[in-house]
Amino acid sequence: MILGTIYVFAPYVSNVVIGDPIQGQALISGWHKTAGIIIALTAPFLGAATDRMGRRKPLFALCVAVLAASIVAQWWALPGDEGLPLWALGLAVTVSGVAFVYTEVLHNAMLTSATSPQTLSRVSGLGLSLGNAGSVLLLVFVLATMALPGQVDWPFLPDAPLFGLDAAQFEPSRVVTFLCAAWLIVFTIPMFLYTPDLDNTGERFGDALIKGVGNVWRTIVRLREYSNVALFLIARMLYADGKTAILIFSGIYAAGVMDWGLIEMLAYGIILSVFAVFGGILSGWLDHAVGPKRAVVIELGVTLLCLLAMVSMTSTSLLFVIPIEEGVPVWDSPLFSTAPELGYLGFAIVIAISITAAYASSRALMAQLAPKGMEGEVFGLYALAGSATAWLGPMLVEYFTAAYQSQRAGFGSIVLLLIAGFLLLLFVKPPPRVGPG
Repeated sequence: MILGTIYVFAPYVSNVVIGDPIQGQALISGWHKTAGIIIALTAPFLGAATDRMGRRKPLFALCVAVLAASIVAQWWALPGDEGLPLWALGLAVTVSGVAFVYTEVLHNAMLTSATSPQTLSRVSGLGLSLGNAGSVLLLVFVLATMALPGQVDWPFLPDAPLFGLDAAQFEPSRVVTFLCAAWLIVFTIPMFLYTPDLDNTGERFGDALIKGVGNVWRTIVRLREYSNVALFLIARMLYADGKTAILIFSGIYAAGVMDWGLIEMLAYGIILSVFAVFGGILSGWLDHAVGPKRAVVIELGVTLLCLLAMVSMTSTSLLFVIPIEEGVPVWDSPLFSTAPELGYLGFAIVIAISITAAYASSRALMAQLAPKGMEGEVFGLYALAGSATAWLGPMLVEYFTAAYQSQRAGFGSIVLLLIAGFLLLLFVKPPPRVGPG
């Protein structure tokens, strides 16, 4: 997701394949809105069905295979009529978005069996940190072997992009699809080999899915007995959608408003992914220092303020009201040399830390709030809470971008979701503190 959806491929689709940053942001928003609707209608039932079947790894393997195939299909995204038509590209993006969340439902439900309650926060944060660390390696690899060769004359770089990639066909941008799919497959193998799974109950998937519908409904009804859990799920439903929308559209906004190309976007991704590693580590420390609920409040508040600051930056303005002469450097650097670029990058670094920390802390908080024996169903609802309004964030961006013909208006509309989720979160009662482990 980091290499493709955020920093490289989505900005390429918006600026090159579609060819208009405003139209591109609106169209990509529509694809993610469709994925969000599908996820909202199906993800909770998937979690309930796997609870009944016991084992989660076989279905997880299927979802990973579908996700990898839909990512690879996006290699054929080309401007004009040379590659996939836009409807087919939109279908591939939609399928990959749905499959990605399905894998989250399944591996999140395995979290409580993979570690003890005392170490859950640290394991959750470490997993996200390692994911971002892996993204740094991939981004550096693409930058050094595919983006920079042929563009700069540095002795330690190849003379041309690796694998004979043709920059005229935008292959250095498109090849990230193969890299993401390969990385996904390779690094799910240790999970299959070493992560414990539950015993198989013998119930078939179809039967479990049908009965799971009833289970989900009963779980929703039972949430009246768990009002604190319900309140957290509603809060997360709003703020998680806002966080996801930031991740999806921050790169598209930067590429369009700041006119960043492949090299800038790769450097931007590397810097943010490095700092995001610290977000996962920070979440574990913060959870233990102030408790997971207060940790999420702090992390979400920082995210909200940073989003407002990022929206305040354009190539000709700083903090909304300070005019800046376009293209005038404030220091001697080949990248990020203007004041708006540096300002956007600085706030993006902080938001990368806070969003990663909030994901980890939220997952740890949900695991501690989940009633015993209902982990799969609750994490299905947790996925629903992160996806029932997953169409809402893209819809807001789509509507405000098109209505005002402004990327700033579209990207800035995400703040509405963060504010709503933040206010509800304040009323969630924190879970009992667990001892050190």
